[in-house]
Amino acid sequence: MPINITMPALSPTMEEGNLAKWLVKEGDKVSPGDVIAEIETDKATMEVEAVDEGTVAKLVVPAGTEGVKVNAVIAILAGEGEDASAATKADGGATPKAEAPKTDAPKAEAPKEAPKPATAAPAPAKAEPAPVPNGHAGGERVFASPLARRIAKDAGVDVAALTGTGPHGRVVKADVEAAISSGGAKAAPAAKAPAGAPAAAPGPKPMSDDQVLKLFAEGSYELVPHDNMRKTIARRLVEAKSTIPHFYLTLDCELDALLALRTQLNAAAPMKKTEKGEVPAYKLSVNDMVIKAMAMALMAVPDANASWTDNAMVKHKHADVGVAVSIPGGLITPIIRHADEKTLSTISNEMKDLASRARSRKLKPEEYQGGTTAVSNLGMFGVKDFAAVINPPHATILAVGAGEERAVVKKGEIKIATVMSVTLSTDHRAVDGALGAELLGAFKRMIENPMGMLV
Repeated sequence: MPINITMPALSPTMEEGNLAKWLVKEGDKVSPGDVIAEIETDKATMEVEAVDEGTVAKLVVPAGTEGVKVNAVIAILAGEGEDASAATKADGGATPKAEAPKTDAPKAEAPKEAPKPATAAPAPAKAEPAPVPNGHAGGERVFASPLARRIAKDAGVDVAALTGTGPHGRVVKADVEAAISSGGAKAAPAAKAPAGAPAAAPGPKPMSDDQVLKLFAEGSYELVPHDNMRKTIARRLVEAKSTIPHFYLTLDCELDALLALRTQLNAAAPMKKTEKGEVPAYKLSVNDMVIKAMAMALMAVPDANASWTDNAMVKHKHADVGVAVSIPGGLITPIIRHADEKTLSTISNEMKDLASRARSRKLKPEEYQGGTTAVSNLGMFGVKDFAAVINPPHATILAVGAGEERAVVKKGEIKIATVMSVTLSTDHRAVDGALGAELLGAFKRMIENPMGMLV
């Protein structure tokens, strides 16, 4: 019996990916654990291993295809003793034909209205497995992404009437859009307003592509399609700002003691042999010390080391600090796990490795998913202060500005000190104002008394 190989979900939020490369060809024999393909997600390029034994009967999706949905059939294996051509015929043509990768550059003109999709023919008996039901019968909770819920609400679509195609039957954006375009969506019943109450004003809707492009002269621009990373960043930022009640706290930290200690520690670094000769075993940066200070501050104020869920507050036992790293086309946040327990030299070397692999998109999902807080540092660009957007499931993120010489007043006298402004963005559901101020105060003490990070 033929075995379908489907597009795997390489992360909990993955809805589609790009099939970058096949590492096998039709007729090859594969065993469980063999690497058969490379998949590009929004954050990394990852290898896919075979889970069954057999012969590659058909590569359904060609290499280079973009936007392949999770659980879509990408290849067919013939089982042991089964003829490969027979396995392809047994599939009955149920597997969809993949669209070849597009190579032509987009033309600089306003997109025309897409034709309405034709009514799909009934799927053959051995078609792709049906999506998992959404689990709403009998009043159960409806699983849907925040973006899908928002689109459904604006369009008057009842998400409980939809069948989700996302992981574990989760309703995603594509399901809502399909229901709207087909006209078969079940309208959500409108809540009755109290007698005499004013009608609620409709929420603002974003401008359509056509509306945006009409504002610019034809030929004055070019259209650059979004890649998966930029789409995911945009979606998650919209979700974060629309679902998390942010508030912000800013204070200044004096860096002179920290800079002096950093110079001493780097000068004391032992030498190690490498292919390039002898190099210091570590080279600490200010950012490495910021990561450690933030981790220790969370341990000093454990109530702020939390994540919000609808049913309970998640109190974390360790400080796992994500660090925003700029990469071509976007950013990613690799995580220093148990940063509160690690030495500065360990954090420094681990961060250099994570950043290097992040820029080449070689991080594993467990290296950038989760975490209990994050640090975003734009000081190296001369930015004095800014406010960062919280990355769920975090309840906080620290925005770090540049260290610069400023005039400060000490005991009635004006002195020169190196000062760094930091802004803590906080999820008000999990961390209140006083608690956020306590956390930021603990961070300031660590930065201004850096010897405490060594004991």
